[in-house]
Amino acid sequence: MTTAPRTTVLWRPTGLSELALVAESGWRTWPPRLPDQPIFYPVLNEAYAVLIARDWNVPASGAGYVTRFEVRTDYLDNYDVQQAGGRDILEYWIPAEDLEEFNRNIIGAIEVVRRFPANAPLPDGP
Repeated sequence: MTTAPRTTVLWRPTGLSELALVAESGWRTWPPRLPDQPIFYPVLNEAYAVLIARDWNVPASGAGYVTRFEVRTDYLDNYDVQQAGGRDILEYWIPAEDLEEFNRNIIGAIEVVRRFPANAPLPDGP
């Protein structure tokens, strides 16, 4: 009998453009980083993700989304948790060149758990 791998729940605040690419993947992977984005930043708590989605993504692009997903804990053990501000401002810094491997370690689907504004459109999947 095999046991399910231990996972860590992560959140990612995002805008509609990035979310549309996630939807195109069948809600399974994050898209490659743009040339000016050397790091992928998933965060460790929903409250921090809400703050970014609401206070940064909405003004920048008109809508903000909070996603939730699980990653194999043994994979994340290769990275240190970074404290990016206050004690609850925690995130992983995944180098862009590691994102493909990061995606292979996502267990299950990436799901949208919050939208700002509440009626912000969701992109269609494949």
